[in-house]
Amino acid sequence: MKTTDTPPTGDARIPAPRTGQAPEIRKATVPAKEKREGGVLNVFSHGVLIIWAIMVVMPLLWAVMTSFKTDRAIFTSPWSLPDALHFENWSRAWTQAHMSEYFLNTLVVVGGSLVGTLLFGSMAAYVLARFEFPGNRFLYFLFIGGMSFPIILALVPLFYVMQNMALLNTLHGLILVYIAYSLPFTVFFLTAFFRTLPTSVAEAAFIDGASHTRTFFQVMLPMARPGLISVGIFNFLGQWNQYLLPTVLNTDPDNKVLSQGLVQLAVSQGYKGDWSGLFAGLVMAMLPVLAAYIVFQRQVVAGLTAGAVK
Repeated sequence: MKTTDTPPTGDARIPAPRTGQAPEIRKATVPAKEKREGGVLNVFSHGVLIIWAIMVVMPLLWAVMTSFKTDRAIFTSPWSLPDALHFENWSRAWTQAHMSEYFLNTLVVVGGSLVGTLLFGSMAAYVLARFEFPGNRFLYFLFIGGMSFPIILALVPLFYVMQNMALLNTLHGLILVYIAYSLPFTVFFLTAFFRTLPTSVAEAAFIDGASHTRTFFQVMLPMARPGLISVGIFNFLGQWNQYLLPTVLNTDPDNKVLSQGLVQLAVSQGYKGDWSGLFAGLVMAMLPVLAAYIVFQRQVVAGLTAGAVK
């Protein structure tokens, strides 16, 4: 007599499990239509990325290639490779066109303003993110409002303010203006970043007897290093390529920065412009920016994504 819980011997629909054998796991199959749509989407996205990369990289390569040509070769065969590497273009731009002086002035201004922006911006962002006090949100939105204020509207009053304070046509005056110009974005970026850091670490430092100043500089600031690097790169790019502010506030020929020097090199000789020297100076101005981004590209991505993940 057959029991109900024992399957028939010849029934292939319900296979009997083998002793000691793990049950078979069937893999989920993706429909052919979804595979085809995913493949088309990947091809389209990769094609767009390749086109975008060509549009970005080709002008840079062409500028580097042109900086090693003669003026005649630039106009007769602009797309061909240089017949020889004319390094005299670089030396002429560095010495005769005073690019060395412009480069040094730019390093002083951008270096000083970058340190001041990160220092004051991180301190303000830490207070706004970690402490509750009357006017906290008002100050925060005041910084955000500074991001939307057009800098061109402040040029005339800023000119007279700097003139009355004897800061016009000085490098330290330009440093202070760059710091004020970059603070709104820095505070906005770092405030969101400081809010994602764990509060338990700061509380442990307070329990151990650390002051607010020591906790900020020795505990919280090192933890915010990815965010500092990210916002520092953005500020470096904006301050290095700044042209409007130094043009209005820095007219002393001895204190001109690279952006002013490149314009001066382009228009100084009229129709007899030194085009090969101009492209050499242009590449000199681009190299620090490219080097900074290549070196810190991982930190920039980590800083941008860290604020979105708790």
